[in-house]
Amino acid sequence: MGEFTTGACLSRQHLFPLPGSTLRRGGWKRQFKWQCHAVTESKSQPIIQSQMTNPATYSSKINTDIPLYESPAALFDEYMEDKRRDFKAIFPDKLRSQQVSEEQWRIQMLPIQFLFLTVYPVIDMRLECKSKGKDYPPQVHRDITKVLELSITRWELKGLDSIFEPSQFTLGVKGALYPDRRGTRSRLKGLLEMNISFILPPMLALVPEEVRSNVAESVLQRLVENMEHKVNGSLLADYREFQREKQKKSSLRL
Repeated sequence: MGEFTTGACLSRQHLFPLPGSTLRRGGWKRQFKWQCHAVTESKSQPIIQSQMTNPATYSSKINTDIPLYESPAALFDEYMEDKRRDFKAIFPDKLRSQQVSEEQWRIQMLPIQFLFLTVYPVIDMRLECKSKGKDYPPQVHRDITKVLELSITRWELKGLDSIFEPSQFTLGVKGALYPDRRGTRSRLKGLLEMNISFILPPMLALVPEEVRSNVAESVLQRLVENMEHKVNGSLLADYREFQREKQKKSSLRL
């Protein structure tokens, strides 16, 4: 998952959503939802105080549905079981990641530019392989044979001075990737949901709402494109390499 940061939005008299967007590229559907907190018209100081006390919440969701070309000797189910390999396919930079447990990795994300700030996020990511319909995400049918589930269990924002640090910062990320063979041909399907909520520091609360929301939308869109590239490119390319390895081993046995 690559980059994340957001701003907040503010309406002076009415609560209303900022313009969202739904984009399609390849098999991906992208949705951005913005939630704003309204305050009544008043002097500048009360407006800033409201921005400082009401959390700004942003969410994004992506879905993928692309052809999956499997071979009987190297099913995608078997590939998903090797979580270490799955992780390396998605995050190949060994210098910025380390395994902290059997299912968790710590990742130093690339710097994120937000207005005049530079943030260095550090996250702990968990990969779990689930099967037989047990504890599947609600969106995944119980007939699916196996699911690779992704979640973030810990996060930290480095590089910020105390006056710029957001308070009550929360980050929720849930994702799932799985082969769907219920149709005439196999499909690789996936979903990713991200929710961020925080209270702006006073310095950022002074930035116009339109500027903050435009920057936030741009950052989330880059995240969507990054995940699209990792699944459509890196992960499937490594799965094809996995298939060749299995085929080579079968040939040697003969």
